[in-house]
Amino acid sequence: MSADLPLRAFPFDSDRVTAVVTTRHGGVSTGPYGSLNLGGHVGDDPAAVAENRRRLAAALGVDRLTIADQKHTATVAVVDAALAGRGHDGIADAAAAFPETDAMITNLPNVALTILVADCAPVVLYDPVRRAAGVAHSGRVGTVKGVIPQTIEAMTATFGSAPADLLIGIGPAIGAASYEIGAAQAAEVTAAFADAATRLLTPTRPGHATFDLAAAIRRQLAAAGVPGENVHDLAIDTRTGTDDFFSDRAARPCGRFAAIACLRRPAGRLSACLIPHPTGEVAQTVASRPTLGGVA
Repeated sequence: MSADLPLRAFPFDSDRVTAVVTTRHGGVSTGPYGSLNLGGHVGDDPAAVAENRRRLAAALGVDRLTIADQKHTATVAVVDAALAGRGHDGIADAAAAFPETDAMITNLPNVALTILVADCAPVVLYDPVRRAAGVAHSGRVGTVKGVIPQTIEAMTATFGSAPADLLIGIGPAIGAASYEIGAAQAAEVTAAFADAATRLLTPTRPGHATFDLAAAIRRQLAAAGVPGENVHDLAIDTRTGTDDFFSDRAARPCGRFAAIACLRRPAGRLSACLIPHPTGEVAQTVASRPTLGGVA
């Protein structure tokens, strides 16, 4: 166990699946990226990012992370053996393997599916019955577009997953009280969620409202057939939790932390300190399409 790279575990993290989020601690980046920045697109020293990714991969017991070219889409990639570990080497690697992709799914062990965030919600999905896992980048735009329902549909189509079997982890994300949006963005939420939008938006001042991102995701999960008791929200507001997590709304520039899903053979575990909460091939993708109830 290494106390130098603390990880927050979801309740369903076990010897069968690693389901964790990183903090901003345990890396080598400095300044606003201090210290475990995993994002290669935010202005940090590429050598520092590479070392941070190496440290995380080592802590997870894998050679490489698998990272997509996140662009606030609802596109889902199926990660096979040829694509496992792509994106680890940086922006060009991610864009070549997983262009404009914001969710990944796999049924292969020891593939560390990794989503990078700093206010958007990182979501981990695990099917203990079919032994499959996924991750999704679900900020306001991605949630409106339906990246979570699309990911569940992809797991069902690809692996035979039943939504009722899925265990879900919602990682640290901007909290409702911290997330004020404008009239145009609120209109997009209303278009996606219809009458339910009134329970997700709270008017603040003329032309503005706060948006409850986590509640929107939970509503989509319920609509997809995931039982409420299977949804585990770490309920950490990134904007007010900058001692441990990066927040783009709190400080720009800033780094990116990660949520990881990694299936395990029963013998495998990580070497990092778990803190419980109190190749040129392009990915096969499941085409995104508009989904009512769907939100970055």
